[in-house]
Amino acid sequence: MGTSSSKLRRIPNAQELIEETGFSAAHILRLHERFKFLDKNETGQLRPEDLETVRELDMNPIGDRIVNAFFPSGQDTLDFPSFVRILAHFRPSDTNRPKDATQQQEPANSRTGKLRFVFQLYDLDKDGKISRFELLQVLRAMLGLQVTEEQLQSIAERAIQEADLDSDDAISFDEFKKSLEKVDIEHKMSIRRFLK
Repeated sequence: MGTSSSKLRRIPNAQELIEETGFSAAHILRLHERFKFLDKNETGQLRPEDLETVRELDMNPIGDRIVNAFFPSGQDTLDFPSFVRILAHFRPSDTNRPKDATQQQEPANSRTGKLRFVFQLYDLDKDGKISRFELLQVLRAMLGLQVTEEQLQSIAERAIQEADLDSDDAISFDEFKKSLEKVDIEHKMSIRRFLK
């Protein structure tokens, strides 16, 4: 126990990250090891190409979008605290965790936080809507040559029709959230593999 405790003290902001994200001390230590492993240049900063070496992301058809989600607008490196905060989206929801009265927004690992993260993978131009064009790009990446262009167009059309409640030919976050009410987002967004 003393060894883990001393290792944890060497990680900047470790206790704050534990409180903010809900990760355990053991998880923070494991994530720090993973971060150091990915930081090939030993700069304390990850670049997009560092994350592209993660096998699960490399194999994922939208892995490049996931990597880009780690680097918000114009940011080209990622420090350890930011790395942990983003990975918190993939933590299982903790319904027993007391809500901090000082929190302005829902935790990253709440259902809404997880859906916001996924929404941004589709909303490439960051206008708060998923256009037909953006949806088609994701479908092409995910389905590739398995379906024809005509089938892709049909899938996108149907998705827009079903989710677009205000008839503006795009999907807002609220519409996206509503359309995924019955999806088990908890199962789909898991950090378990990343902690191995």
